[in-house]
Amino acid sequence: MRNAMSVDVEDWFQVGAFETVIDRRDWDGLEHRVEANTDAVLDLFAAAGVTATFFTLGWVAERFPGLMQRIVGGGHELASHGWDHRRVFTMTAAQFRDDLARARTVLEDAGGRAVTGYRAPSFSIDARTPWAHGVLADSGYRYSSSVAPLAHDHYGWADAPRGLYRPVAGNTLVEWPITLARVLGRDVSAGGGFFRLLPNRVVEDAVVRSNRTDAHPAIFYFHPWEIDPGQPRVANAPFKSKLRHYSRLSAMAGKLERLMARHEWGRADAIVAERAVAL
Repeated sequence: MRNAMSVDVEDWFQVGAFETVIDRRDWDGLEHRVEANTDAVLDLFAAAGVTATFFTLGWVAERFPGLMQRIVGGGHELASHGWDHRRVFTMTAAQFRDDLARARTVLEDAGGRAVTGYRAPSFSIDARTPWAHGVLADSGYRYSSSVAPLAHDHYGWADAPRGLYRPVAGNTLVEWPITLARVLGRDVSAGGGFFRLLPNRVVEDAVVRSNRTDAHPAIFYFHPWEIDPGQPRVANAPFKSKLRHYSRLSAMAGKLERLMARHEWGRADAIVAERAVAL
């Protein structure tokens, strides 16, 4: 079964782990590493023969339009990650609609392709945002990958479905929750920091379980900054945040190469199109 490879395109200082110690107003004065890191990801994908979906911040697309063109030129999907990584549950429905529109305009102008996929920053569509999927549907999105069906201190909607589903009655919008792994009887995300910290086998087993037992494709995610061990350190960040953010960065590229070699990967939009007819 073909699974989705996805990248959340944001810079090292735009992550939720640092939102209490790095002010958005200071972002433009910080060292920008997202372009070089994303180019390195594109090289990894090209070497592995993998196409993927790049959920990209509008803020990044505005500053690096050439990068958006290289993503599209590599055969990858350019999708939205919102404007500047504000969590959906911190916005009103009207603010969310505006955030979607602002990001989409810049992404489409830079990439020259229609943007039909969305991922909420920090998987922040949950029980607090009953209006969010409706806004996405009204805005013409074909799919979202914004729900984490687990309990977590930063995100999570434990009661959400585990596979692809239609969240808005009478609309074709598809939600594709992130794939989960099991660690000591606990559900964790199969991507991002947990992938860096855990043996590859944990995530590989999660992909196999999703494909064979649950009979649906897995969706894996990571960030360009996760392959960048030389990124700046935020000394005043909370210890837990630093542990999550910086652990095993130097191992990430090799782990990705092994994961890509073990399974078949593709773009989220293509897989959603294939699977939507059965929903």
